[in-house]
Amino acid sequence: MTRDIPTCITNPPTAQAKHNPIVTPFARALSVLSAFTPSDRWLLHGDLASRTGLPASTVTRMVRTLLTLGYLRCASDGRRFCLSPSALALGYRAAADSEIHRTVHQRMSAFAERHEVHVHLSGRDRLDLVVIDSCRTNAMPTELQPGIGTRMELASTAAGWALLASLPEAEQNYLLQSAGQRPSSAKCEEQRRLRSREAIGRVRQDGFCVAPGESGQPMTMVAAPIQLTGAAPLAVSCMAPSTRVSRTRSTRELGPALVRLAQEIQFGRN
Repeated sequence: MTRDIPTCITNPPTAQAKHNPIVTPFARALSVLSAFTPSDRWLLHGDLASRTGLPASTVTRMVRTLLTLGYLRCASDGRRFCLSPSALALGYRAAADSEIHRTVHQRMSAFAERHEVHVHLSGRDRLDLVVIDSCRTNAMPTELQPGIGTRMELASTAAGWALLASLPEAEQNYLLQSAGQRPSSAKCEEQRRLRSREAIGRVRQDGFCVAPGESGQPMTMVAAPIQLTGAAPLAVSCMAPSTRVSRTRSTRELGPALVRLAQEIQFGRN
């Protein structure tokens, strides 16, 4: 799947864009690094080109540079690449320095055990949500829990809707419109747009929204926004198999409890 990268990264700069503050080669190199997900061990050259949307020749130059700098490592066959410890260290430093990670994890862990659900803290990266902290409950299998670094579509998940609801209307509309440009059928896009608007309205009314499990998606997710002074908005969410989380439990227990958790995080942080 192609990442959502500004066109100035994939296309040559024009005369109108010469004052753009983006350093294109740097942005392209970052797009190659961000193509790796937690489930990837090795990626081929073609995988990187497909995920970044960059020309194959550009990917080749970026990969060579990142190999030289030590941010990528090449397999013995010379065809596969993976992140090196230098690249991983950047993420570890960010996590270690994150005030959110230090102050919120304990509250999330207590919530997970109290309600027997998995809990996640997510932030936005373009048109995706990225899990930046995750706490599991021993009451459910670990494999049902998205790990740190997992990406979810902003406009198609409860956590994404909660975060969108906390944004100014103009930014919210822009992101929903951009998400609508991803490849999909007209019917699917219309359904996604209606669900997004309905869920955003629910967050504004109740402080949370629910994405009940459906066929092929048996996990129910409940989410609430977190608005921190001077920081980008986040979303806190919990999920569990739909067989354990009914709509009544979602709206009467988990939703209000998540709102309280979000308020505790905001109060503790601010």
